[in-house]
Amino acid sequence: MKTGSVRNNIVKIVLTGMLMIVAITTIMPFLWMISASLKVEADVFKFPIEWIPRKFNAVANYREVWMGRYNFVMFYWNTFKITVVATVFQVIFSAMAGYAFAKVQFKFKNIIFPALLAALMVPDQVILVPRFLLARWFGLYDTHAIIIILLSFSVYGMFLMRQYMVTIPEALSESAKIDGANHFRIFTLIILPMSKPIVATLAIIKFVWTWNDYQTPLVFLKSRSLYTIQLGIRQFASESGTFYSLVMAAAVCTIIPLIIIFLAGQKYILEGMAAGAVKG
Repeated sequence: MKTGSVRNNIVKIVLTGMLMIVAITTIMPFLWMISASLKVEADVFKFPIEWIPRKFNAVANYREVWMGRYNFVMFYWNTFKITVVATVFQVIFSAMAGYAFAKVQFKFKNIIFPALLAALMVPDQVILVPRFLLARWFGLYDTHAIIIILLSFSVYGMFLMRQYMVTIPEALSESAKIDGANHFRIFTLIILPMSKPIVATLAIIKFVWTWNDYQTPLVFLKSRSLYTIQLGIRQFASESGTFYSLVMAAAVCTIIPLIIIFLAGQKYILEGMAAGAVKG
């Protein structure tokens, strides 16, 4: 028993040490980014690294990002608008599709669902040119509308919602039907409230994905006034590439909303994962 206990403790210590190394390796670039954003340019690449700057230049760096000639306020507003609208539409459409495939019986259901899942295997880059041509034909190129439309539908979101809703007991839906409720009432009053963890999880995942999306705005936007924060960062880095303190300050401003969203919604993500693990 003692030998086994010692062996288990050694294994735990080794695994803990390995996880700590991975965690430190993962978080160090973010810490360096924050540290560099607070420094004067001459101190950014000092070696050994000064994690806590001796001379702070944070006010000047962040003031240049927000109040300089790059108009980060506009980039932030464009990104926030696209992200919020696309996330809301994505959750609504995914929830409705998930309910249909989980609780509604209709013709060719068992053919349509696998066909949609097969679309997950098609990379976005493959259909990028057809999407671009359709956007030009419909007069939506260089508008926020085309970005929102493209990001409002997701097979992954539909699949996620369907897999969760299928675990909700059919007895609840059948009881509601006996009482005269239609599909809309069953969906909005019974199924959707019981799916809050997975709805919140999808909303957070979609928000982070859309906020970080670089490819879609790059292809479908050309006017600087419509740029998202990702394109703004690229332009900022290309014009101020030699001033890494400014670039890092801009990058820090970019990830702050994501950190806030994750901290605010991590409880729902854990609930959704736990519910999926237990019910699935």
